[in-house]
Amino acid sequence: MIHLRTLSLNSAVVPAHYPFSVPAVRALQTLEFGAPVTFFVGENGSGKSTLLEALAVAAGSVVAGSAESEHDSTLSAARELGRALRLVWNKKTRRGFFLRAEDFFGYVKQQAQMRAALQADLAAVDEDYQGRSEMARALAKSPYQRELHALQRYGRDLNDYSHGESFFAFFKARFVPGGLYLLDEPEAPLSPLRQLAFLSLLKEALTLDAQFIIATHSPLLMAFPGAAIYDFDQQPPRTVAYDALEHVRLTRDFLANPALFLKDL
Repeated sequence: MIHLRTLSLNSAVVPAHYPFSVPAVRALQTLEFGAPVTFFVGENGSGKSTLLEALAVAAGSVVAGSAESEHDSTLSAARELGRALRLVWNKKTRRGFFLRAEDFFGYVKQQAQMRAALQADLAAVDEDYQGRSEMARALAKSPYQRELHALQRYGRDLNDYSHGESFFAFFKARFVPGGLYLLDEPEAPLSPLRQLAFLSLLKEALTLDAQFIIATHSPLLMAFPGAAIYDFDQQPPRTVAYDALEHVRLTRDFLANPALFLKDL
């Protein structure tokens, strides 16, 4: 299902400072999300992540990181741009989340701290309720146990996985029906095989009315059938065919003849 239909700047007057100075932002026209999976593609610094961050703020997305968007100092520019965006929805949803690959360690650390705090609270209940009935002790423990149970959604502590495995376990557990998922370079910790498995997760999530907008450098992810691809190396960003992407052409040429690219190193 397509929840978010279009994105555009709210005003024709664009400030001169960052992040409005990013060429893709200055030239931004209406982006239409006509497919349930949309990719933002472009060179480093092209503005794809900047716009995705601002979209997350404007949409009020839950942030899978160490801080919520309104408190994250690294999203200060995104908050300003987010206030200047106009979003048109088919059906607004607060389900789903926003994830930057580099924030995932912070998210795992936050989860571990929450688990430790809840376990300490349970121990404190045992101490405080000595001599009380089992019923009273169970009632006092109940809210902490519910929170701990919710943290078990990944099967085990995310710290017990490798980085790539924890990333994949996170996605498997957190894709829910009716969600809007804004993902910045989700391929970063994933092997090529795991990237293909991630595409399988996307396909499954689409049957649950999910929508994905993904900034990526991965030709594997970009190949998802039926996806729309916005090229941020063009101004304004516009949709392009998979085979026309520089990322795809360069990867194919390199794999066909790596010695040609490496001979002058």
